[in-house]
Amino acid sequence: MDQAGGTGPGGSPSGGGLRRDLSGRQVGMIAIGGAIGTGLFLGSGLAINIAGPAVIIAYAVAAFAALALAYALAEMVVVHPEAGGFGPIAQRYLGGLAGFVQRWIYWAAQVVNIGSEVVAAGLYVQFWYPQLPLWLPVVVFSVVMLAINASAVKYFGEFEYWFALIKVVTIVVFVLLGITYIVFGLPGRPATGVGALTEHGGFLPNGIGAVWLALTVVTFSYLGTEAVAVTASESRDPRRDVPRAARNMVLRLGLFYVLGMLVVVSILPWNQVSTEEDVTESPFVALFATAGIPAAAGIMNFVVLTAALSAMNTNLYVTARMTYSLAVDGYAPKWFAGLSPNGAPRRALLLSAGGLVLAAGISVSAESTAFPLLLGLALFGALITWLIIFASHLAFRRHRAAHDLPASPVRLPGAPVTTLLAMLFVAAVLLTTPFTEQFNTAWKAGVPFLLVLCLAYYLLRRRAARTDASG
Repeated sequence: MDQAGGTGPGGSPSGGGLRRDLSGRQVGMIAIGGAIGTGLFLGSGLAINIAGPAVIIAYAVAAFAALALAYALAEMVVVHPEAGGFGPIAQRYLGGLAGFVQRWIYWAAQVVNIGSEVVAAGLYVQFWYPQLPLWLPVVVFSVVMLAINASAVKYFGEFEYWFALIKVVTIVVFVLLGITYIVFGLPGRPATGVGALTEHGGFLPNGIGAVWLALTVVTFSYLGTEAVAVTASESRDPRRDVPRAARNMVLRLGLFYVLGMLVVVSILPWNQVSTEEDVTESPFVALFATAGIPAAAGIMNFVVLTAALSAMNTNLYVTARMTYSLAVDGYAPKWFAGLSPNGAPRRALLLSAGGLVLAAGISVSAESTAFPLLLGLALFGALITWLIIFASHLAFRRHRAAHDLPASPVRLPGAPVTTLLAMLFVAAVLLTTPFTEQFNTAWKAGVPFLLVLCLAYYLLRRRAARTDASG
């Protein structure tokens, strides 16, 4: 029988009854699994199309913001390893409204992100079977990933560990093979050199402004960095595992993204990678096809397929825990706080399946534009989430200093200056989204949704106050 519990609106965040069954290696790979997905493998085509070879700069700049976020989260989560990760922390230090908005807007962003991952997975399957209708793999993958998330968390963690390991190893091999191709050449193929960096309109073919516009796509590639904080409530040793996972994840992401993009734009002409209107193939796969290694292209396509499914799997995990945390704290129906006998929040998982329904509908009605549309809708909520995390970190630091509390065992170097600079960067990227064709729908949808969340919070508080008064 399912069990539920929690506090009312405005109460202190509750950790709930999730089981601490995730090992350190699983926590580390779950962090990687959430952050390496379609943002790198498929979405990078959009970024290259906007900025050209200079996309490398955009990936390097965004890596610093992601590094600041990971350290800020680790600093807070080791002190407060609670269900919902950064959501209850926002509630604790910024108040009930911030905690409510943080979790719901992140839930919405990640649900849409889940949809983008499953659509991307369907596109990868079409690499082998072009005539296959996109909705079919979308439905099959949705059912499989939901079943995995409904199992005990230790089985989810083990599955995600191996899924994420596949893409990590393959990206390393891809980068090494690409560098070999650039410097020495491959059998039957002479060395390419790095001429493609400047031969097709120069390193900055669309100007420095295009690099900034590309940051909207590039920053999306690093979204998922925050997922490591959500594992704290189910980690066997969060004080050890979460900081280690955060540090390793961001360093690996920076190397993977920057070196991966360097390889791609050094070999492939940037204007042939993809177009804004037709994002259907990973530039990583296109590179191997250009190199004349069709078998390797097929293998790479399998890897990017597992990457999309891995990210989808992790994001389902994260959204289910966010829903569970909201229900425990009284900001979602208590029914969603129920746990199955194996400790999984299956009821909360059902709510997150709505993103998969959305993806299936869009994939049927707009196959060629499904991924860019979902990408844009997810971006607004995710960037707002990052802003609230940084604001929580500033409040966290002030609170501990004001009450003479010991410093966290993990600290963001240079804070609060580092935190403020990262906040300004994220805010600037967010303000840029209306000026990019791919993401202007995200701004138009995001602001009304944010206002609806604020209204919903105050209605919930009023209802809770009336209930308390009558009781």
